Amino acid sequence: MNLWLRLLHLIIASFVRPKLDPVRDVSRLTFRVWPHDLDTSLHLNNGRYWTLMDLGRTDMMIRSGLWRPILRHGWVPVVGAGQIRFRRELKPFRAFTLETRILTWSDSHVVMEHRLVSQSKDGSLILNAIALVRAGLYDRRERRFIPMDRLLSEIGLRAEVPEVAPEVEAFLRAEETLKSAA
Repeated sequence: MNLWLRLLHLIIASFVRPKLDPVRDVSRLTFRVWPHDLDTSLHLNNGRYWTLMDLGRTDMMIRSGLWRPILRHGWVPVVGAGQIRFRRELKPFRAFTLETRILTWSDSHVVMEHRLVSQSKDGSLILNAIALVRAGLYDRRERRFIPMDRLLSEIGLRAEVPEVAPEVEAFLRAEETLKSAA
């Protein structure tokens, strides 16, 4: 239930938060680790990281205006691959920020980065976890992923594909290797 409350809060807050350019801007959402987020080691549950990242992508879709064509056309967001690196645990009641941004894209998929960061007692930032996700919007009627140029045009944007960083190339190669192993 708590995730539904977080989603409801995100939707309501999106009415007063500034619009996002999904190609250039970073979505920042603040959270706190509540007791229902914990695992048996009494820190943020590994699965909860992924669920919170769903909210980061949702924020990006809502605040960029992409939610309108998603609803109009009946498209479905689909995550095809993800990789996470845990750096520092998040303990109960700890406040943290989820940062979500698009790094690059192919014809029909984006690669997004999610960072969970918190503040140390001296005020410096701590990277708690970082993840890369490959995702797209799927049209069930046409049985295909929506091309990125169409997604951008639906919200009135044009952009060149950003240069791919080495860690993103490695992530995509690993994902292709794993896909072909099935």
